[in-house]
Amino acid sequence: MEIRSELRKVSRSGKPTWAVLAAGLALTHILLLLSYGRYLLPDGRRPKLPNEHNALMTPSQNALLRNTLAVNVSAAPTGLLENNGSGLRNETEDDEGFVDLVDFESFEDVNDSVIVKEVAGNNESDSFFPLEKNVMQNQVQNVSLQSQNSVLSGGSSIAAPILENSSLIVTKKVSKKKKKMRCDLPPKTVTTIDEMNRILTRHRRSSRAMRPRWSSRRDEEMLAARKEIENAPVVTIDRELYPPIFRNVSMFKRSYELMERLLKVYVYTEGSRPIFHTPILKGLYASEGWFMKLMEGNKRYTVKDPRRAHLYYMPFSARMLEYTLYVRNSHNRTNLRQFLKEYTEHISSKYPFFNRTGGADHFLVACHDWAPYETRHHMEHCIKALCNADVTAGFKIGRDISLPETYVRAAKNPLRDLGGKPPSQRRILAFYAGSMHGYLRTILLQHWKDKDPDMRIYGRMPLGVASKMNYIDQMKSSKYCLCPKGYEVNSPRVVESIFYECVPVIISDNFVPPFFEVLDWSAFSVIVAEKDIPRLKDILMSIPEEKYVKMQMAVRKAQRHFLWHAKPERYDLFHMVLHSIWYNRVFQVKRR
Repeated sequence: MEIRSELRKVSRSGKPTWAVLAAGLALTHILLLLSYGRYLLPDGRRPKLPNEHNALMTPSQNALLRNTLAVNVSAAPTGLLENNGSGLRNETEDDEGFVDLVDFESFEDVNDSVIVKEVAGNNESDSFFPLEKNVMQNQVQNVSLQSQNSVLSGGSSIAAPILENSSLIVTKKVSKKKKKMRCDLPPKTVTTIDEMNRILTRHRRSSRAMRPRWSSRRDEEMLAARKEIENAPVVTIDRELYPPIFRNVSMFKRSYELMERLLKVYVYTEGSRPIFHTPILKGLYASEGWFMKLMEGNKRYTVKDPRRAHLYYMPFSARMLEYTLYVRNSHNRTNLRQFLKEYTEHISSKYPFFNRTGGADHFLVACHDWAPYETRHHMEHCIKALCNADVTAGFKIGRDISLPETYVRAAKNPLRDLGGKPPSQRRILAFYAGSMHGYLRTILLQHWKDKDPDMRIYGRMPLGVASKMNYIDQMKSSKYCLCPKGYEVNSPRVVESIFYECVPVIISDNFVPPFFEVLDWSAFSVIVAEKDIPRLKDILMSIPEEKYVKMQMAVRKAQRHFLWHAKPERYDLFHMVLHSIWYNRVFQVKRR
């Protein structure tokens, strides 16, 4: 009653106090709605802001914020991450058509039109990379986003992102006709295997690497090694090597011996897990993982003093980079490239070695399809060992290495099911089974599926162990195993064919075969142009039986060079990759 009487007195007095109070209250509500409403999702919910979200979480929980199914790196043994081949998978992968896969997209809430994801650092030392806040809209054309680069101190601090107009901006859905991606179209230009050979010869004569900014004793050692390799004693018979599969077995043998005697590699310790120092030993990306594991654990070639090194290894996983930072369906890989760019800038500012040669004595080993894009520009002069060895995508013959893509089924026993039937028991002319990735496999099935009993051409095989064993048995029983490209030029079937002692038939224009600088692929494979798929049976039938037997023998002899071992053996896959990196650098090095 007293309040009501006071209000009457104020209103009778004519003073505008009540109006000021009402206006102030309304203005406060409007300001709150403007700031608070910016963060409302379409269904009226408000996502937690960075500080709110992370205040309730421990650092270890923050590390798993990117994905509830993220790899638990802390639980894995040091230097080892055994992946089952289904937990880490994306739409660009090439598979054998029978593996039961898990797609992380299916775990997202399809009812949410906006998903906010954060990539948090971990508690590793030397964690200097920017924290990205990735904002994605499902089935939406574009999301406006700017990320602030920051330095993480021990992985515990959170870098606040800068969003346009300090708000979450989501564009409207745009109905556009979907453009065909590059992987769904035939290449505009084709480089034949003969042209690749000419390019290799030309680059051997004249190095394209930059001159070092100052001289080094290591350069002189490599230049001296080059002279010894060029003047290697002639080898015609060797107990360990099979000369017919090499371009020049004498040069290879001498180069390998010099590598064993001289080569020293410095492995950068910078970078935090899981992108760095986290090898995947199972599945399609096993090649980069096995090399990382064996290189970091090697005592013969690695040195702790970088001044003693001939080569410098940047131990990141292109697969874990994609898994950790890429936003699903965003079709934007810029932040992945930026991440590696900042890593390169960090090691070049901390050490003088990258700047001395422009990175020409640095190397990386990556099996993910996106690696050529992610390493462009800032790692352009480095030696790149890539599974995606496409001459139209920046692969440099004579400098870069075509890394064999190996599908490892059992990390503890990578040699499981090794071998195949002898030539006399191989009743199937040609075999292929797999998913319809890219444009080429569809063409292959259109011409040959259910068209000829000699041509066992299938699509995706049914799931299950029995189907998997049937797939393996078919490869072990076939004369020729077809290796058509998928989304990219590389395919695990090339090495898989050799694994099961089946002559590989490579159908992939512009693909540089593994270890191209030292191996003669015409001795143990058939390379068919994509345009010749309609003539595929005629091409295979035209090969005399005697020649086929020799090729199959060469496949068995080449097999040892494509096998991983927990303890590396002489001339095995680990040593072949390392040798090709050494070999190409020897022929590229220059004096000051």
